[in-house]
Amino acid sequence: MAYRVYRVGGAVRDELLGLEPRETDWVVVGGSPEDLLEQGYRQVGASFPVFLHPETGDEYALARTEKKEGHGYHGFAVEFHPGVTLEEDLLRRDLTVNAMARDEAGNIIDPYGGRADLEGRVLRHVSPAFREDPLRVLRVARFAARLAPLGFTVHRATISLMREITDSGELEHLASERVWTEVAGAMAAARPGMFVDVLRACGALEALLPEVEALFGVPQPEKYHPEIDTGLHVTMAMNLAAGEGWPPEVVYALLLHDLGKGLTPSGELPSHVRHEQRGVALARRVCERLRTPNAWTDLALKVTGLHLRCHRLTEMKPATKLKLIEEADLLRRPEMLESFVRACEADYRGRGGFEERDYPQARILKDSLEAALSVRARDLDTEGLKGSQVGNLLRKARISAIADIADRSG
Repeated sequence: MAYRVYRVGGAVRDELLGLEPRETDWVVVGGSPEDLLEQGYRQVGASFPVFLHPETGDEYALARTEKKEGHGYHGFAVEFHPGVTLEEDLLRRDLTVNAMARDEAGNIIDPYGGRADLEGRVLRHVSPAFREDPLRVLRVARFAARLAPLGFTVHRATISLMREITDSGELEHLASERVWTEVAGAMAAARPGMFVDVLRACGALEALLPEVEALFGVPQPEKYHPEIDTGLHVTMAMNLAAGEGWPPEVVYALLLHDLGKGLTPSGELPSHVRHEQRGVALARRVCERLRTPNAWTDLALKVTGLHLRCHRLTEMKPATKLKLIEEADLLRRPEMLESFVRACEADYRGRGGFEERDYPQARILKDSLEAALSVRARDLDTEGLKGSQVGNLLRKARISAIADIADRSG
């Protein structure tokens, strides 16, 4: 074979950090599509040749260069031929830590200082061409969220380039699907609040999620929120949920759960009466704009509208507990319980000095739902009853079951 194959990008970075690579990408230098097709590779790339290995399924891409010609993520002219060098291919990548390669002998090729930046825990752009791809603003923020526990920060010069992209209006040309992919990935990161912080540092939070940007600087009652700032509370709650290992849809719900506080009239601050109701419409608007999956949207809207009610479970009467269960749609979709209650718990504990507090509301809601679900209409004496009468009897029986479990729990 005349061509040479190199492992590149995130796999090399993660190996050097001692992390398990999530996926492995390869670049082929000095080869042609025909070379790979003859070896049994399957071509899948449209705008440029990408091939799947016949046995491993790993992606192999021909070395290429890119030149910006239009707006957004797709506005690039791609050139690939056997003369494109490894260094030229690595130069088009976003960050120095992602612009390293490993050859078949195990040697690291690092033309742009990626290894030094790994050791310095710095996320730095490879070249000024970084500004040509607006999606990199979101990608860098996501990388920062993933690598923050290792001490990584974004270099100030890279933040400056990200701000140039934001100011240029290029973020407006990104497809919703591309934005959502990065947002969802950030929600699964080790420190998702850093995603918000980095976007805010370069002005992109205002451009992409103005409803979240509006929360920063909005005060809350110090008695309940020692951290005071609403935006800070949101990132604290997100980080707490991630630290507990709770799923990314929970983190996303927390990103949106307090949006209504951004609409509180200044004369009412620092109180936020009925912010939950105001927030539901804003959360729905964000989910529609980002084309959020239905399950994530449903959870976010339920948490936004009902999180304060969940906090009050310790004070509720059985009938009020059942009403919360009904409004959260948990009788019909009990599988949502865990995510709903974890989001509410993270909201409660994601505050200055509250992190180690217990959240008995989680047990109360679980026990109450279990009691309510144990009562079925077919087990009741409904002889002679019709329509709403059966429903009323069922509801009374469920309230009684919730009361019984509360008495036993004591």
